[in-house]
Amino acid sequence: MQIKAISLDLDDTLWPIAPIVLRAEQRLHDWLLRHCPPVAAAYPIASMRVLRDRIATENPHLAHDYTAQRKLSLTTALRPHGYGEDIVDAAFEAFYAARNEVELYADALPALQRLAARLPLISLSNGNADLRRIGLRHLFADCVTAREFGAAKPEPSIFHEACRRLGIAPEHVLHVGDDPLLDVHGARGAGLPSAWLNRHGQAWLQPQRPDFEFRDLSELADWLDLKLAA
Repeated sequence: MQIKAISLDLDDTLWPIAPIVLRAEQRLHDWLLRHCPPVAAAYPIASMRVLRDRIATENPHLAHDYTAQRKLSLTTALRPHGYGEDIVDAAFEAFYAARNEVELYADALPALQRLAARLPLISLSNGNADLRRIGLRHLFADCVTAREFGAAKPEPSIFHEACRRLGIAPEHVLHVGDDPLLDVHGARGAGLPSAWLNRHGQAWLQPQRPDFEFRDLSELADWLDLKLAA
């Protein structure tokens, strides 16, 4: 198997997503308290979360677009209180700024630098992180998001889009991610070799195993060094 490029998931692969979302929800609530007190009273954090989940359920055509889901939730919460689109945009920006304040896993940045020095990297994410805001964009040849592309992992088409942008056939692009369904099963269905990033030592419960399994990105970088040196 000749690996010519690597596609990388972002959330829970380069950073843990749960604390980021919790912080972003708190930041949004604090902003609403200052600028839209009636909305903050009507939608404390738990209620805003329920609203966002309801909006996602009622709008399956937005399943690939977390930004649109969040903005529609904010519109639903703000408009009955007389707030316009400018306030919706400002409220979303309060959330989104915090969403991009990530805390990388300790191995992530050194490993990304090693990997990027070896092969082109492309991010492939269902989430709406902005690598420019985060400060990692220079390490990636390109970025593919479900929101931008219009379909989400595990759909084969989004994997094929990453390969198209790289100009490399799927069988030569190793996809790396933490999710057995979205990343491993998705990559396999699209004809890419897959690597499961198993940071927490979980048991593999699917019938077909990934091509590779790594505990962290440093282990992936070590493996790549050995493979390319052979």
